[in-house]
Amino acid sequence: MRSSELPCARDAQRLAAAWQPVRPDVRTPPPSPADPHHGNSSRRLLPSARRILLVTALAYGLPAQALQVVEASDGVAAEAIVSVKEPTRLRIEGAAITDVFGNIHSSHCGAGASGPGPALPAAPTAGAPINPAGDVIVACDRDKGEVYLRPVGDGARPINLFVSSATATYTLLLRRADTPADTIVLRDKAPRALRPLAPDSTPAGPAPNHVRTMKALLVAMASDRVPSDIRVEETQRPLQLWAEARLTLLRLYEGRGFVGEKYALQNISAAPMVLAEPEFDRPADRADGEVAGIAIEQHNLRPGESTSVYVLRRGGPR
Repeated sequence: MRSSELPCARDAQRLAAAWQPVRPDVRTPPPSPADPHHGNSSRRLLPSARRILLVTALAYGLPAQALQVVEASDGVAAEAIVSVKEPTRLRIEGAAITDVFGNIHSSHCGAGASGPGPALPAAPTAGAPINPAGDVIVACDRDKGEVYLRPVGDGARPINLFVSSATATYTLLLRRADTPADTIVLRDKAPRALRPLAPDSTPAGPAPNHVRTMKALLVAMASDRVPSDIRVEETQRPLQLWAEARLTLLRLYEGRGFVGEKYALQNISAAPMVLAEPEFDRPADRADGEVAGIAIEQHNLRPGESTSVYVLRRGGPR
């Protein structure tokens, strides 16, 4: 995200797409994944074998790289490739997708489908609400609990999404690439015996209550439209972070079982600064509570530039 202000709830929802629980002790963002379309296996094939594979693919309509299996776990960011020209199918192995949250351009999931099967991402209809600053068009196959994604615009910035099932919420970072239509399968890395049992639910239903609460609180913090049941405390407290940064705790939000912290961070060094969510994660204690989510308004700061940082913790009045 590169916006320097958050004047409305729409931009706040865009910021919420970057919110993610993260692990500490990571100073720089993770490197980009290797391009899945540049493997080494084809280099070991003889020309005749390559021709056989090509003819077979054409005869049966098999696209290259037709499946991306992404190892994921609740609250940990995972990366995948999304086609910039074709729809990309997204599903969770062994579970139905119940909600997708992020900087959505338009969604075709709310209205009743005209028939069975998916409504593929396409030009939004007149009745569909549109977020002009959104990154992706979303369509749902309710019968299968799957969604279809298509990026919007020519930008190269990654797309951040939260993908929820009845038992988990996965943070997904999508890298745009000029690839054929593809399928992304999220496979939970947690042992099956340790996963929470799924309650009775239907595909494309609401997200778990705690996830919805965190999203709503983050949007309220970023847009300054605070519900009456949230207590706000102005702090303006300077904190020591790094020598090259000036960090100020501007405001505290308490309510609905969470505590929200809004920070202002300025790059006071002479070099560009790259920020990552894990840098703002602190070990939980009785006073602060466990970190539930972190969002950074702008990850890249030139000398003198500032950004807002939001931290959500479990705790506070309910």
